[in-house]
Formats: sequence, structure tokens, C-alpha cells
Amino acid sequence: MRSLLFVPADSERKLAKGLDSGADVLLIDLEDSVALDAKENARAVAARFLAEARERSERPRLYVRVNALDTGETDADLAAVMPAAPEGIMLPKSISGASVQQLDAKLAVHEAQNDLPDGSTRIVIVATETAASLFNLGSYAGASARLDGLSWGAEDLSADIGALGNRDASGGFTEPFRMARNLCLFGAVAASAIPIDTVFTNFRDLDGLRREAEDALRDGFTAKMVIHPAQVPVINEVFTPSADAIADARRIVDAFAAAGDPGVVGLDGEMLDRPHLRRAEKLLARARAAGLSTA
Repeated sequence: MRSLLFVPADSERKLAKGLDSGADVLLIDLEDSVALDAKENARAVAARFLAEARERSERPRLYVRVNALDTGETDADLAAVMPAAPEGIMLPKSISGASVQQLDAKLAVHEAQNDLPDGSTRIVIVATETAASLFNLGSYAGASARLDGLSWGAEDLSADIGALGNRDASGGFTEPFRMARNLCLFGAVAASAIPIDTVFTNFRDLDGLRREAEDALRDGFTAKMVIHPAQVPVINEVFTPSADAIADARRIVDAFAAAGDPGVVGLDGEMLDRPHLRRAEKLLARARAAGLSTA
């Protein structure tokens, strides 16, 4: 999972375009991109799309972003789309691990009602959209075996705290939002989930997108949400390990194995310890997930 593309659930044209975008995950959005009076139609469109798209041999994974648990719309969203067996649900405005547990319970019921394998529907959350949620980023570890990833959001958070903006004059996030980003990263890793960077809203600035994605990769994120198909190739390239990086990681793993898996090995005149091994193993795992050979 490198790129997660948002597509409005009520736009058949954009949904069809998203299938051919190259994104790893298509986020069929029933939340922010759909007006309240259009949600019922969007649910019907999403359900039809899911049923048809699942038959394609080559396609993104299909996730649905439902409305937040406190809106009163979540149950209707799930009732509409779960018969079509989406591979995952994105929960916005998650407050804590208890939010994930609540969604987990709902999904278990829908899976049973629709003869779907228990636990087959995965969960990705947006974990930083309210001030209260920032105090609970450590609560997701062990919340649900379904939990695939944590992402963070800056737009809803800025509205919640009353910020006049979330980026500075250079285009970087201001301090409150960098803190939310960092806490999301730590919370995701602590929960053994994929850390997913937030969207870059200027979809015409692909150079800016690349810089932000490279910064995210440097810090530990391994995926990014996107809002336009033109952003997908950049994100996939940034978050796909290069051949040189794979080769270096393979040499580190092999060096530890050849030495009998010790605490420290020497390689090319450098002493490498267990954190180097863990980083190498994680990089090889990402490469395999992207369909690359790591032999």
C-alpha cells in the first residue's frame, strides 16, 4: 500500500477513472466529498460500482470512507456497501482505539449477514482530525486485528482548533500540524499499522508533492493519500524502494544471517546493529508488497 486515491462516491466518471489510475487503494468517499442530501444516491452508486469493479482481474484494492461514527450516517453507509464486499473501510475522525473497536463490531455483524469471511474487511483510520484525538494516538495498539493503517488530517483539525491556516509561507505545515503528523507516525508504528501521510492539496504542484512525499518517506511513512490521479505516479515512485536500496537491504539481511544472527556485524567497514537489520527487513517487506523481487 503506497497510494490511496480519494474518489467521490457519487461520481461514476471519477470512479471509473480511478480504477485505471494505478493507485494501490481506491478510497470511495461517502464523507466530505458528498453533500448531505446526495448521500443516499452516493451509497447506491458506490454499491453498484463495488459489485462491478470487484470482477476486474487487475484493479486497486477497494475501500470505502464512511461517515464518522458521531454523524448518524455510518450504519446506513455500511448497510449499503457491505453486501458488495469492499476490501476495507476508512473511518474518519476516529477518536481512539475504542472507535476502531466500535467499527470492528459493526463489520463483524455485516460480514455474518453477507456470508463474508470473518475479519476480511480491513480498517484504515484518519486519526488526528480533532483536538481530542491527539491525546489518544497510543490507544490503537491491540484495538483490532483488522487495523491496516493510520493516517492523519490537517483540514478538519485546523477547523476544530480554530487555526487560520495549517501551512506556513514556505508551504510546510505549521507546528500544531507537524505534531499531529508525528504522533500519527508513532501511533501507527506502535499499533503495527501502516503509517500513511496526509493529502497534498495542490494537485498541480507535482514537484511540491514529491518533496513532501520524500520527507514523509525519510521520517518513516510508507504511503500517502492523494486527491487526484495525476498524483498517483509520483507517490508510487517515491514509496517504491529503488533497486539500489533493495540490494543494500538484502546485503544487510544476508550479513546478519551469515554471521549467525548476532547483535552486531561488520559490513564495508561499518558496524551495523539490530536497528539496521530491522530497517532493512522493513524495506524488503515494502518491496515485496510492491511486487518487486528481493532475492
